[in-house]
Amino acid sequence: MRSAEQILREATTIAVVGASRNRTKTAHAVPLQIQRHGWRIIPVNPFADEIFGVKAYRTLADIPEPVDLVNVFRPSADATQVVKEAIAIGAPAVWLQQDIVSAEGRALAAAAGIDYVEDTCIAVIRAVHAISAPERPRTP
Repeated sequence: MRSAEQILREATTIAVVGASRNRTKTAHAVPLQIQRHGWRIIPVNPFADEIFGVKAYRTLADIPEPVDLVNVFRPSADATQVVKEAIAIGAPAVWLQQDIVSAEGRALAAAAGIDYVEDTCIAVIRAVHAISAPERPRTP
């Protein structure tokens, strides 16, 4: 299993479940910072059409392309369902933000062979390791 640092270094497209339109919430500020450091953010929020200047999707299953990482800003009680949805779309990694934990989600991820991080802020890992998004291949 990859470390949190490895997952972030290797991800280019991150689906953010629970991304918020409210600029005062962590679920807005953290993904916006990650976007500003070069990652492609795809917001997942059933009540928004656009966040961070990007089209928002109602569910992970609605995203019409593969993602490298599912970053979760939902209560711990919702995490197991999000992990199930991430597995269903073939996401290689799930990352639960700080203060979000799920023993069942962790077990599901392990059984599915996907990388799993919990109770860890993606922005802190980015800052501590001075990570920027990897270069994306250019399309002709």
